Amino acid sequence: MSIETFYRDSWAEVDLSKIGYNIRQLQGRLLDGTEIYAVVKANAYGHGDIQVAKQALKSGAKALAVSLLDEAIRLREAGIEEPILVMGWTRPEDAVTASEYRISVTVFQKEWMEKVQLLQFEKPLKLHMKWDTGMGRIGVRTTKEIDDILDHFRINPSFELEAVFTHFATADEEETGYFEEQERRFEYLFSHFERVWQENVEIHTGNSAASMRFPDRMKHFVRFGISMYGLYPSDVVKEERPIALKPAFSLQSRLIHVKKLDAGEAVSYGATYHTRKEEWIGTVPLGYADGWIRKLQGMEVLVDGKRHPIVGRICMDQFMIRLDQEYPLGTKVTLIGKQGAHEITTDEVADYLETINYEIPCMISYRVPRMFFENGHMVEVDNPL
Repeated sequence: MSIETFYRDSWAEVDLSKIGYNIRQLQGRLLDGTEIYAVVKANAYGHGDIQVAKQALKSGAKALAVSLLDEAIRLREAGIEEPILVMGWTRPEDAVTASEYRISVTVFQKEWMEKVQLLQFEKPLKLHMKWDTGMGRIGVRTTKEIDDILDHFRINPSFELEAVFTHFATADEEETGYFEEQERRFEYLFSHFERVWQENVEIHTGNSAASMRFPDRMKHFVRFGISMYGLYPSDVVKEERPIALKPAFSLQSRLIHVKKLDAGEAVSYGATYHTRKEEWIGTVPLGYADGWIRKLQGMEVLVDGKRHPIVGRICMDQFMIRLDQEYPLGTKVTLIGKQGAHEITTDEVADYLETINYEIPCMISYRVPRMFFENGHMVEVDNPL
């Protein structure tokens, strides 16, 4: 493996072939006519937005979804022409920019429409109306709010209503009562919408969990997020395993120093760890500035296909591990991924931190280069530094 395009011994690997595999798995589960939005917000959940977006579209996704207008513009400027939706808040004054880039944005407030109404558009402004059926985050909640927003579409030909959508709060849980209540609320709002709006619109309600578990209840599109990256959205869905998934992300480093310490020697800040006997200690050049946070002290990593614990406090740029023997400098260290017969999964790291797997690749910082592979071959390296 050549690392000539960056100058450190830590990196992440993203297998784009597995992104494609996961998309095809979902396509095989969905009903004919249901298409996929590939969700690539937050730098594609830490995997690499442009690279993942292009792979997703090549693999059959019909559109992309992000959270911020900045993220959408970045994709456009990378040459991506397919539809892009901004699912979060866009400032009213930025609506013209969205229209110029042919980016769809989300609307859920009449006050927002009133401000946008005052702007001049040379290209249509494509809009998706968000309905809050129980997430309690953003979205309209009443038929009156729907009517107030639709009034602006009737008087301004620059506005194009492409879709209505909602988001399920508990689609990944074993108990489906609240999910079904959200479905009922959506159908109530949609029955009113159909009476007052005669033009066709797309509907997208399903996230990864809903689309995998309830494919026959999905609409025109689903939004494939966490599971596009090979991760199940909850233990419940992982146990059900409605489709097979392959994780696309791994995190690697190398030993840069190995030494033998006598019994009773301290390791790292605060001297929180002392050797119990003669011990081999290895130093790994990755730390909390890279997203490998201090709370991961005690977590295990893989060296020579075996598990070795992190000892002492994790530093900003380095951490130490207790080795079972001396290893040569440059020996590979796997923080997330497989070595031999053993694997440290994103789920395991998330469980150690008492959080969800979504957070783990997202927290690996820009300092860590991403190496992209397809069909076993490295195709690109992204190193923002």
